Amino acid sequence: MRAAQEIRVVIHTDQDIVAARQKGRALAVELGFSPGDATLIATAISELARNIVTYAGTGVVGIQGIQTSGRQGILIIASDHGPGIADIRQAMRDGFSTSGSLGLGLPGVRRLMDEFDLQSRVGRGTTVAVKKWKP
Repeated sequence: MRAAQEIRVVIHTDQDIVAARQKGRALAVELGFSPGDATLIATAISELARNIVTYAGTGVVGIQGIQTSGRQGILIIASDHGPGIADIRQAMRDGFSTSGSLGLGLPGVRRLMDEFDLQSRVGRGTTVAVKKWKP
């Protein structure tokens, strides 16, 4: 297994979203995730990176393998210094969107991953940390 070195992708553009998604999928496969789980991980990364571009303009996605108590997994942390989320409960509702999208982003990511943590401060930015564990 690869050392717990973090892959960091600075997110500004759609091309950066694609790069983060590809790097996340490659790491998931390298860590031994099934092709299906690697696709779920890549989708979560894509959604988190899309939120950075849409709402903050710029940010970072960090991806790394993790191991604890004999379990192996992957940790993704998406962070920005954008406007923050004023109402986190509302943002986590299916169908809610301030950008006119379908509003599947954060609730969808929460469903795709095993652990989900969102921290946001208005005017300071948002950090979303998610984990997926190998079965």
